[in-house]
Amino acid sequence: MAGKKPNPVDAHVGSRVRLRRMLLGMSQERLGESMGLTFQQVQKYEKGVNRIGASRLFQISKILDVPVQFFFEEAPHVGGDGGTVARGMAEPDSEAFILEFLNSREGLELNRAFVKIADPKVRKSVVDLVRALSVSNGSA
Repeated sequence: MAGKKPNPVDAHVGSRVRLRRMLLGMSQERLGESMGLTFQQVQKYEKGVNRIGASRLFQISKILDVPVQFFFEEAPHVGGDGGTVARGMAEPDSEAFILEFLNSREGLELNRAFVKIADPKVRKSVVDLVRALSVSNGSA
């Protein structure tokens, strides 16, 4: 059974745990200690390799100070066979790319630094700079 892919919902829930943990500036080690686990177990939860049981998810929600439903927001739609269900002609969720961005170390650091900029003109200049850099790299 080598190479078995995680269930999409398990992977999504894990990514939401990671997102919230990172937004709080909490390490995997600290979260694990709060739960009586190793950071490796937290890593497996965050990757969706290991499923998070209901009582454990409830415990995580209390530690990370979010309601349990937070972990299921924007979850993929799963069919009876466990596979994801296509959503027809629907536009892809713009929030999926935002979550992916915030799940990266760079995205989180950029977001934290950006919100500390008080001057709206400076914020606009930063956005213009990033936009110009993306165009010059051909990825606009």
